[in-house]
Amino acid sequence: MSTVDVKAGTGAGADGIVGTDVTEAPRAVGRPRSTRAHEAIIDAVLDMLAEGTSVGELSIEAVAGRAGVGKATIYRRWSGKNDLILEAIRTLKVPQPVNEELSVRDNLVQLLSVVSVSVDPRAAQVFPCIVPEVLRNPELWGLYQQIVEPRRARIREVLERGISAGDVRPDVDPEMVALMLTGPVMLQRMLKWSPTIEDETLPARVVDTLLQGIGVPQN
Repeated sequence: MSTVDVKAGTGAGADGIVGTDVTEAPRAVGRPRSTRAHEAIIDAVLDMLAEGTSVGELSIEAVAGRAGVGKATIYRRWSGKNDLILEAIRTLKVPQPVNEELSVRDNLVQLLSVVSVSVDPRAAQVFPCIVPEVLRNPELWGLYQQIVEPRRARIREVLERGISAGDVRPDVDPEMVALMLTGPVMLQRMLKWSPTIEDETLPARVVDTLLQGIGVPQN
């Protein structure tokens, strides 16, 4: 397995990782260098954002130095800073499968629950600081839509299935309901808008409250 001491300012290999001590070993063992470089770059971006570095202050040079790679290594993978930042944010998103065996209510609760849950603890620091930047930067906003659209699509899918099954009123606008569902959860997660609301129970409370208005009354 290769041992690579990645330090800026030393010789660079073909994959763009710089290092001073490289011991060759069978390449079938361990992760490829290109994979390690990719992970180091993504981690550098997330660490810097979580520490409070703004999008404006974050530069390719700074990321390269933090990751221990050359700038060329980054530019071979991403066209620019915005693409790099958005891919880093995408890694924080938790997969959200729709379970066809669950009810509309339970699927919506499950989908909303992952809004406030991430496998990476840095998400709690990264998302609140990235939102203002997304609003100020049209290119970043467009790229961010590519990340949030899958979440919207899954909520629409659940609601449309509910309409077809007769559980949700047919005159409901799925896009508007998706906004009404996710808005309170995101506001509470990012700003702690109400200190009396428990984050753990919020998704279920939001869904249950809204279903009282959009659901078909059961006899």
